[in-house]
Amino acid sequence: MPWSFREAPLLIAGPCVVEDGDVLPRTAEALAAIGARLGLPVCFKASFDKANRARPGAARGPGLERGLAALARIKQHTSLPILTDVHEPAQAAMAAEVVDVLQIPAFLCRQTDLLLAAGATGRPVNIKKGQWMAPEAMAGAVEKVRQGGSQDVAVTERGTAFGYSDLVVDMRTFSRMKAACAAPVLFDVTHAVQQAGQGPDGASGGQRHHVPALLLAAAAAGADGFYLETHPSPERALSDAGTQWPLDQLEPLLVQALEVWHAARSGLRFAGSSSRPTGA
Repeated sequence: MPWSFREAPLLIAGPCVVEDGDVLPRTAEALAAIGARLGLPVCFKASFDKANRARPGAARGPGLERGLAALARIKQHTSLPILTDVHEPAQAAMAAEVVDVLQIPAFLCRQTDLLLAAGATGRPVNIKKGQWMAPEAMAGAVEKVRQGGSQDVAVTERGTAFGYSDLVVDMRTFSRMKAACAAPVLFDVTHAVQQAGQGPDGASGGQRHHVPALLLAAAAAGADGFYLETHPSPERALSDAGTQWPLDQLEPLLVQALEVWHAARSGLRFAGSSSRPTGA
């Protein structure tokens, strides 16, 4: 079935960047199996180009043509829907011929021509919230995509810049951004623990051990889906080695997140109502 952000909860997961060897098929097969066991819609993600690396010699990926060919093979092999980033307006139509979902990177979330081009493909579009953006400010980005033509749009929270290298996740963001954008809001937990420029040789570092707590908090706070990067051997990943979640530890984490997600929606709700917790 075609991918849609309207079904919640959902999962977007995969390696940071397209890699050679068995990384992509191995990860995709595991994700397909996990999704089937948990009854969780899964979209496989990987970038054909990491165009915002901190250093000129950092691994960027195979590029548009080779990267899309690799993603097409994954789609054929597993039948999973595929998501990838686009960085320039001209890439949108080409990528949409192969993948099911287009993604706008956080640093490009205000680029009007890119947002319009992504919307013009008619594909679902995920917009990463810029690290400097207020939740309500993302409404303009969503409107641009919808004006372009796509009505299936999601916004993904990945934290707000705090100091020079840390990101802080304000759990109020999920309800605020959902109300402002009238769109599903996802949580990119692995990028939320990223530390720009703090890894080896100036690469991005990260604090992967904070992933479980943040993911469970977001599940309770109103996130409509989970977005995380995962890799069979994170320490060997070409990009974001400090933040990607180990593939063999993914399913137990998702089981916990789903339990919290469902529990939070089955209990008492106080937001937007006159009800108060007992003793308040």
